[in-house]
Amino acid sequence: MAKGIFITIEGPDGSGKTTILQMLAQNLEKEGYAMVATREPGGIEIAEQIREVILDPENTAMDPRTEALLYAAARRQHLAEKVKPALEEGKIVLCDRFVDSSLAYQGHARGLGIDEVYSINEFAIENMMPAMTLYFDVAPEIGLERINKNKGREVNRLDLEKLDFHQKVREGYLILAERFPERIVKVDASKELDTVYGQAEAEIKTLINRFFPNKP
Repeated sequence: MAKGIFITIEGPDGSGKTTILQMLAQNLEKEGYAMVATREPGGIEIAEQIREVILDPENTAMDPRTEALLYAAARRQHLAEKVKPALEEGKIVLCDRFVDSSLAYQGHARGLGIDEVYSINEFAIENMMPAMTLYFDVAPEIGLERINKNKGREVNRLDLEKLDFHQKVREGYLILAERFPERIVKVDASKELDTVYGQAEAEIKTLINRFFPNKP
């Protein structure tokens, strides 16, 4: 049985989740917690190679089912090689995206079906779900505006999708938040960075205290 805590951070593009995750990881590490901050797709070499294929702007012919299967493949390798070993060592794993991304993007926005895409991922994750998922909710118009202002951010194939696709992504996340309220915590990501970070930190600290009650 895993000794650590698996926490995922989800949200539409431009929600600020990656920035918040990095801040959380740095501050928790300063407080003495053993941390691993990682991302999907990617996090380890094989998964990063799959990431390049999935997100390459030139791969416009990619079939939605191919896309879903590639995400699941990258997810499996990442879990086996990085996440599971870290949890067995008692570390806190903060992961930028996990299976909920596939359910929102490919399941709902691509129209493959949330349950259908989850069935693809069941084989990959072997019932391994996070103890908590922070969902950073923001209107796609705001998220895309933030992306356009961030000149240093990579532009990937999903960024090139039209507004209605990103609206469907958000719809998918909101469906998941309603379906799994015991796991998914909704954070208003339209607010100022410090406010968003404060809520995220408070939620994670509450969870950590439950798992590690004797930690000073």
